[in-house]
This record gives sequence, C-alpha cells and structure tokens, in this order.
Amino acid sequence: MTSPLSPIGGHVSVTGGLAKGGLRYASDIGAEVIQVFVTNPRGWALAAGDPIQDERLRESGVPAFVHAPYLVNLGSPTVETLEKSVATVRHNLLRGTAIGAKGLVVHTGSAVSQTRDEALRQLHEHLLPLLEEIPDDGPDLLLEPMAGQGGMLCATVQDLEPYLEALEWHPKAGVCLDTCHAFAAGHDLSTPEGIQETFDALHAIAPGRLKLIHANDSKDVCDSKKDRHENIGAGHIGAEAFANLMRHPAAAGIPLCIETPGGADKHREDIELLKKLRAST
Repeated sequence: MTSPLSPIGGHVSVTGGLAKGGLRYASDIGAEVIQVFVTNPRGWALAAGDPIQDERLRESGVPAFVHAPYLVNLGSPTVETLEKSVATVRHNLLRGTAIGAKGLVVHTGSAVSQTRDEALRQLHEHLLPLLEEIPDDGPDLLLEPMAGQGGMLCATVQDLEPYLEALEWHPKAGVCLDTCHAFAAGHDLSTPEGIQETFDALHAIAPGRLKLIHANDSKDVCDSKKDRHENIGAGHIGAEAFANLMRHPAAAGIPLCIETPGGADKHREDIELLKKLRAST
C-alpha cells in the first residue's frame, strides 16, 4: 500500500487580505498548504476578520493552518499575560473556524518563575476549557514544542506526555513538530537513526496526534537550545533529513510548512527542494 504524500507549503504573507494576499503568495511560491497569522503576531490586539476574505479562503480548497501570536504563554505566572493568552487563543480558534483552518498552532510556553508542575496545573485549568469550546468542525489546537531554552514546558518529544496528560489527552489536542526546535532540543534529525528514533517516540507517546510539521533547517548544532531557522539544506540538519522524515510512517501524509528565512524567491526554492525530496521517497 502506497503511503499518502505530504502536502508541502509555507507560512504566507497576507498583505492585501487574508485570501487575496495569502493565496497570491501561496501561488507564487508553489505552496500546496499554507499557514497564516489572523492577527498581529507580536501584539495582543485581536483583529476582526473580513467575512468576504474568510469565505474566499475557505472556498479556495487550499488547506490552511493558523499560527497564534508569539506573546501567548499559557504557562506564565503573570495574571495579565495568562488572561491575554487565553483571550488570544480563544479568538484565534474562532478565526480558525471561520476560515476553515485545520489547526491552530500554539507554542507550548514557559513556566518562567513557577515550577513545571504549577504551570501544568495552570494549563489544565485554563487551556482544557478552550479545547472543550472547539466545535467538531473547528481546528485542532496544535502544540508546538520549543527549542529548550529557559523554562520551556515542552521541548523534546518526551515532554509532550505530561503536557498532554495535563490536557486529559483531549481529542482536539494535536502536535505541530518544528524540525529546527526538535534539533535544538537534542533530537538529531540529521541522521536516519535520529529521524527513526524521534518519530518512533512521537508515535508511541502521541499516536495520531501529529497534524503539521514545520520544516526548517537549523543555523545551530544539535542540542544548541537555539531557535534559529535556516533554509532547507543550508543548515546543520541537511536536505536529506527531510526525505528521511517523509519516509517515516508517522509522518506519512502530514503537511510540511516552511518558516525559513528570506522572501518569496527563497521560499520558492525551499518548497521546490522539498518537493524533489518528496519525489525520491
């Protein structure tokens, strides 16, 4: 039986409108799947959507994912940050539902000055109710482990287990694996053995929950704890790793979305390279 091919695309600019700008950029770089921001990625303002743009994007048939703003931290001990994080995730889930998004990517956050256990209890109290609010046809909430810097709650694949446990293994809780983050956290994805070990572990811990892969090379070495993305094949992970990744059963058919440096020309090159690697699997 032939494994399904992974759609390949990228995070797109929505200048000019969510659908008008986003779909134009997607066409320019050859994206088969897109990721978008539906509000300011570096602020707390909750932008209202344009129903016409929402409908156009939904009717386009292009699979879409939403990325939550970077400020979101549901593990924060600061009351204001926590409250704004909850409101922002709720708003992004509603916007994701409006555009027919398949998932909302949320960084797994940091405990900052509190203990990991305290932060996980906080996740149970505040994030689990958001998962309960998602309609059946709404987006999954996709947890994106980080590079391991500071007091990050989730970096390695193994860290996902207590995190998902805090969310009672809710069926709407999925995973977005960022290859640069995983590499920085200590998963050596540059080798076939490292790919096998990482995705075997992910399948064992969270079977069926991987919904999106952020395909990024790394400017830094494995276990660096540094989150610095590089273009495909230009970093320490290397191009062949992405072919090996697409061969693993746990990644079969899972969309790959680049978040690499540069503008449209570089993004087009990265997507073309990934498509060539996909053809070799």
